[in-house]
Amino acid sequence: MTRRDDDARGGEVRFLSLCGMLGYGYPQASLARGLAARPAFIGVDAGSTDPGPYYLGSGRSFVSAMQVERDLEPALCAARRLGIPLVVGSAGGSGARPHLEATVEQVRKLAARHELHFRLAVIPADLEPDTLLEALRDGRVQPCGPAGELTAERVRACTHLVGQMGTGPLVRALDGGADVVLAARCCDTAIFAALPILRGCDPALALHLAKIAECGALCARPAAANDALVGILRHDHFVVEPANPARRCTPESVAMHSLYEQPDPTCFHEPEGTVDLSACTFEPCGERGVRVAGTRLVPPERPTIKVEGAALRGYRAVAVAGVRDPAVIAHLDAIEHAVRASVADALAPAAEPAEYSLRFLRYGLDGVLGHLEPAAAAPPTEVGLVLEAVAATQELADTALALARSTALHQHFPGRKTTAGNLAFPFSPSDLRGGPVYEFAVYHLMAVAEPDALFPVTFQEV
Repeated sequence: MTRRDDDARGGEVRFLSLCGMLGYGYPQASLARGLAARPAFIGVDAGSTDPGPYYLGSGRSFVSAMQVERDLEPALCAARRLGIPLVVGSAGGSGARPHLEATVEQVRKLAARHELHFRLAVIPADLEPDTLLEALRDGRVQPCGPAGELTAERVRACTHLVGQMGTGPLVRALDGGADVVLAARCCDTAIFAALPILRGCDPALALHLAKIAECGALCARPAAANDALVGILRHDHFVVEPANPARRCTPESVAMHSLYEQPDPTCFHEPEGTVDLSACTFEPCGERGVRVAGTRLVPPERPTIKVEGAALRGYRAVAVAGVRDPAVIAHLDAIEHAVRASVADALAPAAEPAEYSLRFLRYGLDGVLGHLEPAAAAPPTEVGLVLEAVAATQELADTALALARSTALHQHFPGRKTTAGNLAFPFSPSDLRGGPVYEFAVYHLMAVAEPDALFPVTFQEV
């Protein structure tokens, strides 16, 4: 590859990606260096489905309010001082109404603290169940990945149901003069591609750059989701460079991050279409940047949005124990089988096995991969055992776990020589209540004629 430096040319759009997730933190020096690059806006992703369905189902955030405020305060003040927009996507973590409302309150609190005045755009992403049910009846819903076929019962069971917006609603907000944009559940790319698209930039390059930038400096070396990245979009290419001088981007690191969370190395899919990476080039730019060109956008045959919904599955109780006895480790399968049978007998007839579930996670043995774990040449010295019970009520979960824990502690196995106990517990009480358990009841694509119409934009003067 040929090393090259690119001089700034007219018509470019620069932006600062604050960090990989609002609340993950970033060095204040990186914010200052990023602002010195004269960005047209500051963007930050604030949500993900990575922590699982609990946060969407419960309406709670997986990042603490204190952490979010710590990250939001200097960025908001800097954006208002420079007169540039601040764009936050998937506000509050999962982007449902409770998450969005909590973020709005945080922004208002900071505005009052610093006597800031600005135009705020708020974009909810909640969907009415009837909207999805109509699409389901019309055959306009398909699974996203291994989600399986959707049913009306699963739709109605959801406590929160959100659509994942693309760039359109954010473009409307910025075009309407928003100084701060708080978008509920949205594609990560929309946060960073909306303003460039509004200003007439190539959507293919804008989306590709946004895909890389949404994780902050994770595309740099050393990689860091808790640091800032500068993106520079020009008419036929873009450049990424970490704001922190201790990090640098390389063609390899940026090309690798273009594939982040994607099953196909040649493309990724957004509401705007398929972003084709098959002809992309990645070249060094300066000492710490990378220049990318050749991205194409293939419009969709019919627009779709991803819909996410979480439903209450039951309630959880958990116990953690250590196993050090080699004889116990050798007979864990037999112990588990006997414990399951004993719990079922003890709960009958008040509760049938279908009303609760028991899970045995054996860390150090096969706790991560389960049956896919290759057979070890020798048994481990110790195993961490996690017992989990999930049931329709917290009381039943607590009871099933207590029975499983006490039975496993003293369960007989062939060749047993001691009756003192099979397990060592690090905590007292040993049984911990996990509370409500949610599952993704909806994780599907819904075809719609006008996706942007599902996401109304409202303005507030703060």
